[in-house]
Amino acid sequence: MSEQPTIKDTQDWTLEQKEEKSLEIIREALAKWGDGKLATTFTGGKDSLVMLHLFKRAGEGKVPVPVLNLDTTVKFKTVLEFRDRIAREWDLDLIITTNTEGAREIRIAEDKDKCCHVMKTTAINMAVEEHGWQALATGVRWDEQPARINDVYFSEVPGHTRVQPILHFSELDIWAYIDKYDLPYCELYDQGYRSLGCEPCTQKSTKPRGEGFEREGRDQEKEEIMDQLRELGYF
Repeated sequence: MSEQPTIKDTQDWTLEQKEEKSLEIIREALAKWGDGKLATTFTGGKDSLVMLHLFKRAGEGKVPVPVLNLDTTVKFKTVLEFRDRIAREWDLDLIITTNTEGAREIRIAEDKDKCCHVMKTTAINMAVEEHGWQALATGVRWDEQPARINDVYFSEVPGHTRVQPILHFSELDIWAYIDKYDLPYCELYDQGYRSLGCEPCTQKSTKPRGEGFEREGRDQEKEEIMDQLRELGYF
């Protein structure tokens, strides 16, 4: 198992060192679950874009595992269009999942706790069970959300192992990586958004990249229950 540093340990790492650590984690996951038991996620956002590109590098030019996207029915149209563009251009094995039954039982975006649990956590667990995955990679970062500050690269959650290869990247690292490899990204980031969630619960940021709370544009009621959601399997 790869050595597990802390956020303090990695603060002075160069971007190249962070890339290599991420590739190490991804290769370890592929070696352990490379027989169809591993999938990665892609939200259409900047963090999972970078993780997806790292998977592509580890796969020598092609993302070597299925790619899961959660459609909550209220995602930004621009995000969905970008998701589909990357799926075409990078030849992804894209699997889009929606908790259709759950959507009939709730009022989307009104009860934040229930909505996120039904449309995200439950949907993740449904997809993992349906496809028989034992591990799921996510683009979670330590500095993005207080509930994630103590996360580790490999952790057990209900029904599967969560793999988190870019924990040690900062927000500015993400943009440096995108610039370094000239990656396309969702145009909403150029319109004042720093973190992209569901459209009813996402606003533009009041501060520039690297300053203040990156997820200030997300619904803060949901941010406050992040610990609870993650215990149930949300990332």
